Amino acid sequence: MVPIYSPHPSHNSEDRSYSSSYILNLWIQMAVFPRSPQAHGWLRPAIGVVELSQSVIQAVPLSARKPAGGSSDGIAPFLQLPHFSEAVVKKIARKKVRTFPELQDLTSKERTDLLTQIAGFSATESQDVEMVLEMMPLIATDILFETEGEEGIQEGDIVTMHAWVTLKRRNGLVIALPHAPYYPFHKEENYWLLLADSASNDVWISQKVSFMDEAAAISAASKAIQESKEGTGASMKEIKAAVREAVEKVKNGSRLVISKFQAPVEGNYNLISFCLCDSWIGCDKKTNLKLKVLKRSRAGTRGGAMVDEGPSMEDEEEEEEEDDGYDDYESEYSEDDDDVRHEESKETLANGPAHGEGSDSSSDGSVTDEV
Repeated sequence: MVPIYSPHPSHNSEDRSYSSSYILNLWIQMAVFPRSPQAHGWLRPAIGVVELSQSVIQAVPLSARKPAGGSSDGIAPFLQLPHFSEAVVKKIARKKVRTFPELQDLTSKERTDLLTQIAGFSATESQDVEMVLEMMPLIATDILFETEGEEGIQEGDIVTMHAWVTLKRRNGLVIALPHAPYYPFHKEENYWLLLADSASNDVWISQKVSFMDEAAAISAASKAIQESKEGTGASMKEIKAAVREAVEKVKNGSRLVISKFQAPVEGNYNLISFCLCDSWIGCDKKTNLKLKVLKRSRAGTRGGAMVDEGPSMEDEEEEEEEDDGYDDYESEYSEDDDDVRHEESKETLANGPAHGEGSDSSSDGSVTDEV
């Protein structure tokens, strides 16, 4: 790895750190900005920006990411480790360690023997590698789709995505700063959760996920779970149990992301969720998802636009007779409706701001992990 940034002498470290992080985040937001009539962003540019961020922070050339040896990231993940070079990667490949996961799957003793006997590392250099491997994040996602109050998902429904994103490390920590010796600024890990259709290059949902503030994550997850359970008519005992479970998940390194989208036309959709880290190479999580959307058989949508069926004569007469009652209803609950619209527009993120298993979501959405 080589230094790739030469700071201007008139810029202090804090200014440069803010500018660098701001630009990278701005690029990601530009990539996922809604462009299509369905408010979808672009998938491949979004992934490309995150991969650029990873390479900048780890000081690894983009050319090292060329797929090779069965790895889609090439030799780039190896080069973020201390004392590693292309020559070292070639040496350990002779012992059938050709991909980064194969190196990670070795026991500590096996790695030490490989690096000291084959790569020529000293015991201290081997220990440096071990320390960084223990810091690297392991991500898992558990994603569920549902239409609130309904059993199936029909075209035009407002679909709620509940996603638990879990971060673990071999050293037992959740909050940590990335190993980035050539990056000249203070850097915290950031994660992006994308729900996308790779065939059409569309991003349906994009949400930044952070693990830095556990207290904020507990508060947000508790509130989101409580409101969700109250909406289903759950008892107070059930609500308290669900909140306790959510708090425990957050303390164990999980963050809750809740977001909404409108169901497309009838069909079976092969979607992919990506949990992308902006600081590490080779730690992203990709999960295959299946979403089944049924033909509309009920009137209207839950929270979305109504199906245009045209009013009947009886409906018009009833509306005229109930005009006064409707005005009272609107004035009584208009503030709550504004709150709901505000929540849907900003999307609920239950988290705070250094690969995994999916689970079957329901009959309408199933999950298959891809390492």
